[in-house]
Amino acid sequence: MIPPGSENLAAIGRALRNLDLKRAAGGLSQGKVNAVKHASLTFMLLAGLPALSRADDAPKWHPVKGTLQTRWAAQVDPAKALDEYPRPQMVRPSWMKLNGLWQYAIQSNRDGRPAVYEGNILVPFPVESSLSGVKRSVSPDQRLWYRRTFSLPKPPADTRYLLHFGAVDWHATVYVNGDKVGEHKGGFDPFSFDVTDFLDPEKRSQEIIVSVWDPTDSASQPRGKQVLKPEGIWYTANTGIWQTVWLEPVPTRHVESLKIVTDVDAGEVRITPRLSGADSETSVTATVLEIGKTVGEATGRAGSTLTIKVPDAKLWSPDRPFLYDLRVAIKGGDQVHSYFGMRKIALAKDAAGVNRLFLNNQPLFQAGPLDQGWWPDGLYTAPTDEALKYDLEITKQLGFNMVRKHIKVEPARWYRHCDTMGLLVWQDMPSADNKDEASHKQFAAEWERIIDALHNHPSIVMWVPFNEGWGQHDTPKVVEWTKKHDPTRLVNNASGWTDKGVGDVNDMHNYPGPGMPPVEAARAAVLGEFGGLGLPLAGHLWVDKNNWGYKTFPNQAELTKAYLDLNERLRGLAALGLSASVYTQTTDVEIEVNGLMTYDRAVLKVPADAAAAVLKPLYQPLPAAKVLAATSQTTPQTWKYTTNPVGPDWTKPDFDDASWSSGPGGFGAKGTPGAVVHTEWKTNEIHLRREFQAEPGAVDSLLLSIHHDEDAEVYLNGVLVSKQPGHVGDYQFLPLDRKAVEALKPGRNVLAVSCRQSAGGQYIDVGLIEIKSAPPATASAAKP
Repeated sequence: MIPPGSENLAAIGRALRNLDLKRAAGGLSQGKVNAVKHASLTFMLLAGLPALSRADDAPKWHPVKGTLQTRWAAQVDPAKALDEYPRPQMVRPSWMKLNGLWQYAIQSNRDGRPAVYEGNILVPFPVESSLSGVKRSVSPDQRLWYRRTFSLPKPPADTRYLLHFGAVDWHATVYVNGDKVGEHKGGFDPFSFDVTDFLDPEKRSQEIIVSVWDPTDSASQPRGKQVLKPEGIWYTANTGIWQTVWLEPVPTRHVESLKIVTDVDAGEVRITPRLSGADSETSVTATVLEIGKTVGEATGRAGSTLTIKVPDAKLWSPDRPFLYDLRVAIKGGDQVHSYFGMRKIALAKDAAGVNRLFLNNQPLFQAGPLDQGWWPDGLYTAPTDEALKYDLEITKQLGFNMVRKHIKVEPARWYRHCDTMGLLVWQDMPSADNKDEASHKQFAAEWERIIDALHNHPSIVMWVPFNEGWGQHDTPKVVEWTKKHDPTRLVNNASGWTDKGVGDVNDMHNYPGPGMPPVEAARAAVLGEFGGLGLPLAGHLWVDKNNWGYKTFPNQAELTKAYLDLNERLRGLAALGLSASVYTQTTDVEIEVNGLMTYDRAVLKVPADAAAAVLKPLYQPLPAAKVLAATSQTTPQTWKYTTNPVGPDWTKPDFDDASWSSGPGGFGAKGTPGAVVHTEWKTNEIHLRREFQAEPGAVDSLLLSIHHDEDAEVYLNGVLVSKQPGHVGDYQFLPLDRKAVEALKPGRNVLAVSCRQSAGGQYIDVGLIEIKSAPPATASAAKP
């Protein structure tokens, strides 16, 4: 048995210092140092545990055939299943992985512990997955049972053993050597039990049994997109252990958890260690290191917060994700290693008075994919850590600086990769059902534990408690609690459709889009979902038929053109006040084929260099935007209009429209999706005219804001500048070509619009925006 805090820590320290020296000499980048440090650390942890022997894993295992596989599935080895250290923000040198082959049984809820197990299951893959080796469903009236043994020598004095579970979905009950240790309800947060008193010191072989009940969508607990009968945007259930299980020896007096808060404006970091087995006189010291060199240190008593100055701090950002090392040690005892990034996220106004998302006191547009985190072979669980990291590497290559983790929580290593690579994270709460007060309490309990578990990751900048109204309840109360519980991050009250006017952002979903919600005085405007462009590729599909995307294309060339066009439009919206965009989505998932990659990660559907190039201008100083002619989306605008036939010159500036009617836009039939009707229009055709003024000066481009149902034509001073067939369900923002800019004149201009209707709803409203390249000056953000 290797006592915590002995030679291994010194060896780890020497190895990490050697890496730091190599980096200082120019041999390694900071990102590579972080990656190599962690890989070296994991190797030493495993190599340094000869006394903590693993149970022998039976050799009989293979993925269940007939399921789409990723290339990493072939690398899965039961003896090495997800071998990496599972808690990168609080590292100790001694640990024992309990992943591997366990026995399993599925039986009725009414039955007790199984007398006979049915076979082997590979932990930590959900029982429904191919990589579990089982691929069976578990109904709400059944319970999944796990069993394994492991060897453990007699521990030295003053040692406790903690049994850790990364995540188990949903209600887990744990037994050690036949005795109940405890239970946990929650499918997305880590939990631990002190099992020391349940171990048998007279036996080298110890037994763990875990029973799991998971009702999936038949009950009201948080479950994300899992359903018992998958269809459309709802996916296969994940039951049981789906993250790493491991055993950790600690001293009786040890660090239980850390809370790390950075303050960029004050140039300091505050560390609050939570200690177990300590009295009020216990002394604890925190040390901050930069590339192996001590930056600062603070010592205090148990329960105190340790404040350390970080002079001339290197700030964490997507371009430079610098991480400081942190060591926390109890005097004469336990010691843990961690890290942090100095970064600040805030809502603030730019020089034009528009609310923006600010990172480190500078406005930064955030663009990322909607990331579901599902795998065809492992479902919730990535086959390997390399696979887990791969999605994020592709995200960076595609030019994104953010990722929205969609109604799922990942293992801690996923967030570590985001911290190291420089990806901002919007973290969703897995959705639940809004049934009763008991379900609300369970939601609140799991939300608090998730926030606490992820608190120290610098990559996370926004919490998203609700998505599209799924299980949404008591929104103002939930937002208020979230902001009070973690005042260092922004809160998105509800992503898409069900905004309640609270939180830091107004989040619109617009498919295919893009679009943006109106600019507000107190919140930033963000596009929480858009795109969803689909491309099914034979040989890479979950099912061969009945796949879908929000808009499907026949080949990669046409998909790429449409993808680049959608993202090109974002720059104009950003100039108007849009602060962030989320494209749907990173990968195909089951029957959804709207991913930038196929579900098996074998094909990247759009070229990474072109995708990155179209997003790059969003991160540079934004152009100035001025509304020349507003739409009636928020304030009715007066137009001249007629539903009678018109002559050929009706679009010209000098046309006499005195006989036409006057009325406020928009024009259409109430109930048309996305319409804001102020003047009813029920005929097959309508013609509109409106004057506006333009100031002299160079204009880089013009942006058309339009909501049409159905065919619309738009003229500027008699020049046809846009022809939009069919219908849309919301306001669209379309860049106009050079002839529109040339048609614009200083002084008086005339906008003329026609719309034709054949069936169904009908609506027309149009606006015009000018874009000039001169960027506004930035402003400093107030402290959040």
